[in-house]
Amino acid sequence: MAGYILDSEIKFLPGVGPKRAQLLEKELGIKCFRDLLYTFPFRYVDRSKFYAIKEIDSASAYIQLRGTIKSISLAGAGKATRLIAILGDGTGYIELVFFKGIKWIQDKLQVGQEYVVFGKPSVFNDRYNFVHPEIEPVTAATASGRSAITGVYSSSEKLQSGGISNKTFTQLQQKLQGLVAGRITETLPDYLRQEKRLIPLDKALHDIHFPPDMYSLEQARRRLKYEELFYLQLSLVKQKFIKMRDAKGVMLPRIGEAFNYTYSHLPFPLTGAQKRVLKEIRADVTSGRQMNRLLQGDVGSGKTLVAIFSALQAIDNGYQACIMAPTEVLATQHYNGIFRYIDPEKVKVALLTGSTRTKERREIYEGLANGTINLVFGTHALIEDKVQFHNLGLAVIDEQHRFGVDQRSRLWSKSEITPHILVMTATPIPRTLAMTLYGDLDVSVIDELPPGRKPIITTHVGENQRRKVYEFMRKEIDAGRQVFVVYPLIKESEKMDYENLEQGYMNITEYFKQPDYITAVVHGRQTPENKAFDMNLFISGKADILVSTSVIEVRVDVPNASVMVIESAERFGLAQLHQLRGRVGRGAEKSYCILMTGYKLSNESRQRIDMMCSTNDGFELAEADLKMRGPGDFEGTRQSGLAIDLHIANLAKDSPMMEEARGDAMDILSEDPLLEQPKNKLLADNLKSINKQVIDYSKIS
Repeated sequence: MAGYILDSEIKFLPGVGPKRAQLLEKELGIKCFRDLLYTFPFRYVDRSKFYAIKEIDSASAYIQLRGTIKSISLAGAGKATRLIAILGDGTGYIELVFFKGIKWIQDKLQVGQEYVVFGKPSVFNDRYNFVHPEIEPVTAATASGRSAITGVYSSSEKLQSGGISNKTFTQLQQKLQGLVAGRITETLPDYLRQEKRLIPLDKALHDIHFPPDMYSLEQARRRLKYEELFYLQLSLVKQKFIKMRDAKGVMLPRIGEAFNYTYSHLPFPLTGAQKRVLKEIRADVTSGRQMNRLLQGDVGSGKTLVAIFSALQAIDNGYQACIMAPTEVLATQHYNGIFRYIDPEKVKVALLTGSTRTKERREIYEGLANGTINLVFGTHALIEDKVQFHNLGLAVIDEQHRFGVDQRSRLWSKSEITPHILVMTATPIPRTLAMTLYGDLDVSVIDELPPGRKPIITTHVGENQRRKVYEFMRKEIDAGRQVFVVYPLIKESEKMDYENLEQGYMNITEYFKQPDYITAVVHGRQTPENKAFDMNLFISGKADILVSTSVIEVRVDVPNASVMVIESAERFGLAQLHQLRGRVGRGAEKSYCILMTGYKLSNESRQRIDMMCSTNDGFELAEADLKMRGPGDFEGTRQSGLAIDLHIANLAKDSPMMEEARGDAMDILSEDPLLEQPKNKLLADNLKSINKQVIDYSKIS
């Protein structure tokens, strides 16, 4: 019955109706009673306290006053008419300003009457005022203050102008509470609730909106946060347990000629971190279970070499391997680089991308199907229907966030056996976030840079130092180095960004004149041929400078590039800035990243720039990014099939509770992997119906 009432359309809640329902759905995504119930206040104000007018300052948020109306007047004319009431409390006076519902408010207010006023003070003409505050006469109920704590809900201009103020929203929540009282079904089994000392769900859903005191509010928060994080982890850990039980993997125990040849011909030793990760992968591929491993490594940490050694291990055991990259540039770079490491007589390698010619494509299809091609590099072309493998033993997916989980799942149809899966990302992900997004995968981290890699020197300069930057670029180019200059490209201002790039390109070519200096340019408006031509000019060392937008795949290995200039650096996120910086510092020479910004920087932008200048550690930056921006759009970490939407839990702040919930989920599933025991029936039922129905990707990395 509770499920039925919570699924009712929001327009049927008294006080809503079709018009407001449309507004609530558009602005806040509220379609049904459940959505409203789970729209929690984002903060709370203490309505038990009255402030004096003289105590108001610029830091005041929502506050409550008690005073007498001294005068009421109209100002302005036509649509600009406003009603101004002067409120005094013995310590000072303040204007209450109303632009809408003027007649109704005029009839309601009386000079000489005492009122309770609640709202957020604003400043106009150097004086404080309240615009459209809540106001009601002093009664026995209001004289001692409201219920101690009142929630403040997310709002928008459209909601406000549509008549849904915070007070209205609170009233709707009150009506909903009246309808659902006693009809909320518990979602956690008694044994777990008692063990964790959690209050019942119905009490939590009441007290989160209408807390009688701070203790009750904290108890409600704790219960609701724990439930979200617990079900998120229960879903992920259950998938992991199912994989471990069901997904039998091919055995790859042999270390043979292909692996040993490459190992003995390396021009440098592997780092301790690379060796550790290779041991973890070896343990996976000799366990008899399918490997599903995420490999995290900062830019330039040597992930690709680990992927190559893993592929060679599959080849030594008579299986094929594929390495899938998100762009042709990257796939081609990997393909060209492999010949530095392998014995081409023993290992047959192919490259399959959108540009592969028809005749060559047919030969590759044939070689993959009959097993004569051991290793293939490619893009999305690898998951086309025509591609079939003879015996794919390992699939490596580079920059995995660029491939949707549906696309990756198509690898399963390419071979009769289930391949081991290694997914890689160069976007450092904080531990809490990795535990959430990839909680069903085993995670390896390469946290050590190869020997000889020098830290990149990062500096922040303003627009007025452009000439100095150009002189520095010239000095580096004259010493035989190359330079990246990157401009932002944000869809909302694409035309303006493009113009900035064009202007920047003109400025650079004017300063760095041909034939002494060659400047290549790469952006989204070029034809693929022109783009490839300019990119190759730079990669081959024929161009000294590459001017590009950030949207272009510039993950190219140019050891000779020693300078990265990032224009309008304030418009990039930390993860983006760090990724771009990683394009230099790949050779033995000292490298530099120059962050150029405008004069006016927001506090958050300045924080980001300062962080970039203070550390080269991608994981440290990722933690800072998560704290500053929250997890919502964390660069490169969106994962299809996330088991639950988080309404109240915060991945940046609730990591101890996340670990606690994960531990509890693992304990329960260790004893009952399929949640078949009677005491876990509630968990099994809720897991099925959680929030949004998620496709079961339990067998897909």
